[in-house]
Amino acid sequence: MAKRSHEDAVPLDESKEARREAKRLKKEKAKQAEATTGEIPVSNGDSNGGPVEVEAKGQAELSKEERKVLKRAKKEHEKAGAATESVAAATGDAAAKAERKALKQAEKAARKVAETSQAPAVAATGGAEKPAANGSASTASGYREDAALAALPQSEIDAFVAEKQLAIEDPQKQLYRPITSFKYLPVDEAQRAPFAGFSAPTPIQAACWPYLLAGRDIVGVAETGSGKTLAFGVPCVRYIAGLEKNARKGIKACIMSPTRELACQIRDQLVKVAEPAGVKVTVVYGGRSKDEQRATLRGTHVVVATPGRLNDFVQEGSIDLSGVVYMVLDEADRMLDTGFEQDIRKIISATAPTGRQTLMFTATWPPSVRDLADTFMKQPVKVTIGDNASGELRANVRIVQEVEVTEQHLKQARLIELLKQYQSGKNKNDRILVFCLYKKEATRIEEFIHRRGFNVAGIHGDLNQQKRIESLEAFKNGSVPLLVATDVAARGLDIPAVKVVINVTFPLTVEDYVHRIGRTGRAGQDGRAITFFTDAEKGLAGGLMNVLKAANQPVPEELMKYGTTVKKKGHDAYGAFYKDTGDMKKATKITFD
Repeated sequence: MAKRSHEDAVPLDESKEARREAKRLKKEKAKQAEATTGEIPVSNGDSNGGPVEVEAKGQAELSKEERKVLKRAKKEHEKAGAATESVAAATGDAAAKAERKALKQAEKAARKVAETSQAPAVAATGGAEKPAANGSASTASGYREDAALAALPQSEIDAFVAEKQLAIEDPQKQLYRPITSFKYLPVDEAQRAPFAGFSAPTPIQAACWPYLLAGRDIVGVAETGSGKTLAFGVPCVRYIAGLEKNARKGIKACIMSPTRELACQIRDQLVKVAEPAGVKVTVVYGGRSKDEQRATLRGTHVVVATPGRLNDFVQEGSIDLSGVVYMVLDEADRMLDTGFEQDIRKIISATAPTGRQTLMFTATWPPSVRDLADTFMKQPVKVTIGDNASGELRANVRIVQEVEVTEQHLKQARLIELLKQYQSGKNKNDRILVFCLYKKEATRIEEFIHRRGFNVAGIHGDLNQQKRIESLEAFKNGSVPLLVATDVAARGLDIPAVKVVINVTFPLTVEDYVHRIGRTGRAGQDGRAITFFTDAEKGLAGGLMNVLKAANQPVPEELMKYGTTVKKKGHDAYGAFYKDTGDMKKATKITFD
């Protein structure tokens, strides 16, 4: 509100009629100013009375709803002037107080005008509604789409969605554009460092970042090697780094994974974006001294853990999760399959009961994962990458799959032939991952390969944690190009430049087969998987053929002789013959008069 001049002031001894006449003249002046400029002068409520004008649209550009709001703002402004004039005769303090109160109301109405002039922007995903023409979207959490991203042609967004086979289901129908380039990611430059070697975000990152930055719960269903860690890691670090110093104290985020190796890998990747932002990430898992791990927890903001060890620390009071507002379950289906459901439920129940953002990333979408999502998540957005609306496990289409039907006694000789073929000449340092089914078998195959003159290491459950870490690190840095492993290395591990995966023994389930071969062909690279198949695994032939067909891979004629029957998936506790009542029709309660 503009300052009043000396002529506008109302003397203390003036009559009521004169004061009314002064108000009428003042209103006429305001109407004339509005008609010529189309602006409403609004004060910021400062006690010094400094005028601050809020820019408004011309009347011709305003919608019907905006004109109504603008009219209300004008009335509030006039009320502010009238209130100030009427109480000025009584006392200066009362006048200032009334003026500030009325002007706050006027400011609020003016802000509403600005907000109503912005329509939310949405992403083009399948049959979703088209983006608004004006682009940017703003939410309660402060997420705002980059103006350049909002201005992308609709055809470009549609092409990205079709190429990446991206599907988004949102109960709230608030669909955002995928972040198709790192330049549109609203983070500090230090947090972009891990993406220096990549040209564009992966599909899971592009689709999830807008929702996570907007504070939404998410279920991500994607193939292995899809970049899930930084998909949930970047928004996590950004949120914690944005907190005030006092609010940042204590553990604010918790990330769970099914294996020790995967937990360590998540921690190593998060540190790259967390350290520049002053956020501390700590990992805890079984197989290491509890006392050593307790000492590392001081000042932690993000804890990455396996469910068993984390639950131990929570129960003994070493870790307080009551301040956790960002909860992530990575490889959720695997954790549930291996019997961690009760631990997971206890851990989530120990976190902040309200205001928590919960994320689940999974390769499949079984009933157990759906039940967990229904229990702890609020209207989650489901992001599916690939032609996999059902959430069934699919193999990476960039991996060439070769299945060799053979005899048990011929495996070792054929293995050496393959190692010589793929580790000769200029390819002698290419990394090859050899999978076995049992720990004793892995030890025997590792010794056999070593006796044949190959540089090889091993990783399985009979080795202590230190030896497992050393073997994995040697394989990652290339000093040991061959690694023999059990399924402990099949899930989630990001081992760069694995050219070939060899399955000496087929796993117990087709799902584990898909995860094994997913160690190659990562980060957009091509890969090759060679699998030995014998009569002992004939019950899994039907499921294997389905995986090959879904990935457009040839099915060997020798495999067809076993039939196309798909074996029922077994339960870890009850075997293959347990009664699965997940899809049964629920009983109806009957009441009698």
